[in-house]
Amino acid sequence: MKITLIQFLKPFIPFSILLFTIQFILVNYVFEITFYYSVVAVYAFHISATFLIYLFLVYVNKSFGDKTGFAFMACSLLKMLAAVLFLLPMMLNDAPNPFQDMIAFFIPYFLFLIFETVYAVKLINTK
Repeated sequence: MKITLIQFLKPFIPFSILLFTIQFILVNYVFEITFYYSVVAVYAFHISATFLIYLFLVYVNKSFGDKTGFAFMACSLLKMLAAVLFLLPMMLNDAPNPFQDMIAFFIPYFLFLIFETVYAVKLINTK
């Protein structure tokens, strides 16, 4: 399990730092936009959700190897539910530009989802 997590964390940490830096610079220095959620809050959600999902997938793969795909689908569904709950205060408080806030949230959401999917497939195909 430790080797699998290290293999995941080696590219995950630079990927996360790179995406965070790009969005932080674009939001704060290039476009100078104020969003409902800060870039730090958005990336705290994405990084923690992706890491926890992968950690759970590694556990399921070690314990119930044939159920890893189902666990990934369930975790993806729960992640989408968590994203809706995360964005719910913004939607209920009538943010001035909700479309921009949604785009600023869902572009990294899908990038992290792609990264997560690639490593989940690698985890499933190891056996």
